[in-house]
Amino acid sequence: MEFKHESNRIYLNNAEGEMVAEVTFPALNDDVVNIIHTFVDDSLRGQGIAGKLMEETVQQLKRTEKKAILSCSYAVNWFEKNPEYSDLISKE
Repeated sequence: MEFKHESNRIYLNNAEGEMVAEVTFPALNDDVVNIIHTFVDDSLRGQGIAGKLMEETVQQLKRTEKKAILSCSYAVNWFEKNPEYSDLISKE
């Protein structure tokens, strides 16, 4: 499984090239993004793909030295369950 990275999006395509999972996080400014959407196709549910998307997002935030605001309910729950990444949540 190979996630594709864009500046404000991480996604996964299936063998047919269709997008089957993604997380989107548009920039609010140079230092902060807003995680607004997490999607996993029904065909992949229950395989931990959304969690892997969040792990990829965390790594991208660290690489780019950015923080996040959490508008996506999945992201809110994921960060609550993974408090070791709370330093990546923007206080703004």
